[in-house]
Amino acid sequence: MSVSVDISQLKAFRDKLQNLDSQKMDEFSESAVKELAARLLRKVKSITPTKTGELKRNWQVGEVNKNGNTYTIEIINPVEYAEYVEYGHRTPSHKGWVKGKFMLTVSTKELEADAPKIIEKKLQQFLVEAFK
Repeated sequence: MSVSVDISQLKAFRDKLQNLDSQKMDEFSESAVKELAARLLRKVKSITPTKTGELKRNWQVGEVNKNGNTYTIEIINPVEYAEYVEYGHRTPSHKGWVKGKFMLTVSTKELEADAPKIIEKKLQQFLVEAFK
């Protein structure tokens, strides 16, 4: 008794996997980091206090940096009092404490919870395009 198996589809799949070079993977990774940063920016802006609007307007996303297999991007606010609003501060008389708003801290925790689903969806889309 003999059995024949057609492995042409498996070979085609292997060839497509090999075509996913490091440049395409780097592009995907950078794109994913940028999307996560944009989502974090929207979240943090939505809960930033708007007494004058200056703090909300000045949230910025930095450049993507790659170190080995790690990609990083900074979300910053250069307004001099941003840190005091985030973490809290003494009152001008030094007799009390103004609680922090933790807008970046809270937004980061929310995004960390959502990130695996976001990346999985983005990866599925990437693979569908790669294997067309």
